[in-house]
Amino acid sequence: MKRARRISARRLLAFAIGDAQADRVVPPSGFTARLTVLAAAAMAFLAVFALALSLATGRLANRWSEALTGTATIRITAPEDQIEAQTAAVLRLLETTPGIGQARLIGRDEQAALLSPWFGPDLPLDSLPLPVLIEITEAGAGYDATGLRARLAGEAPGAVLDDHSRWRAPLVSAARRLRALGWASMLLIAATTALIITLATSAALAANAQVIRVLRLIGAQDAYIAGAFVRRYTARAFTGALAGTVLGAVVVALLPARDTAGAAGEFLTGLGFTGTDWLLLPLIPLLAALVAFAATRTTSLATLKERS
Repeated sequence: MKRARRISARRLLAFAIGDAQADRVVPPSGFTARLTVLAAAAMAFLAVFALALSLATGRLANRWSEALTGTATIRITAPEDQIEAQTAAVLRLLETTPGIGQARLIGRDEQAALLSPWFGPDLPLDSLPLPVLIEITEAGAGYDATGLRARLAGEAPGAVLDDHSRWRAPLVSAARRLRALGWASMLLIAATTALIITLATSAALAANAQVIRVLRLIGAQDAYIAGAFVRRYTARAFTGALAGTVLGAVVVALLPARDTAGAAGEFLTGLGFTGTDWLLLPLIPLLAALVAFAATRTTSLATLKERS
């Protein structure tokens, strides 16, 4: 086991150092070099935002689920002369219902604050037929929603229990689908990067066909020639991806904070990295180098084999 590790370490070191003679096969500059670096940088930049989208939607799904779990709302709609009596009846009923920890009447000022993002701060609540809202919080194992609805129907016909399940499930499902879309985008980015590097490698091999033919005449093996392309294109992909990752991280870090964006931009301000999420960014250039290594090695060996 230790011997195998030493051999692997030596091969990795030799790959990183390279071979000056073999590296002359690959042009140090030109169209393919610029294409590889720029493509890797662009793909890494997009990967940063795809990763940010996946992480942000995951946090959003958890936040929505936690915010709506364990709470419910009772809406009371009744004639004006019955509204107070039904409200008092509902509050008394909730006090004796097992599994309910707290029942709180939502006042007019709080309703105005909830509606102001959509209708503005000058909403005339007194002239609108708004229902009475009671917020209830579960305790322990929770309450029996079916039994509570039956009791409300008997003692307060105008009261309707909303346990938020019909709102919570679609929101959480949508957030999880967005997260899956983010991860799928990262897979497409990796595939696109591999395709671009494959085309660049093929073009470089075609442009250096004469040099490769001479190397073969003096005894160079295909693995030796392919190694030069693999080293050069892996380094280019890593350099470009590192630059794109840094640029993407800076752009994400400059997104407005949630408390300065207002209610309309609250969703977009959640698009970012928090805490240990930043530690995932160094993986992007490493994965780009790995993709470049696999794509270049496969392409170069297959092309050299066809032309042998």
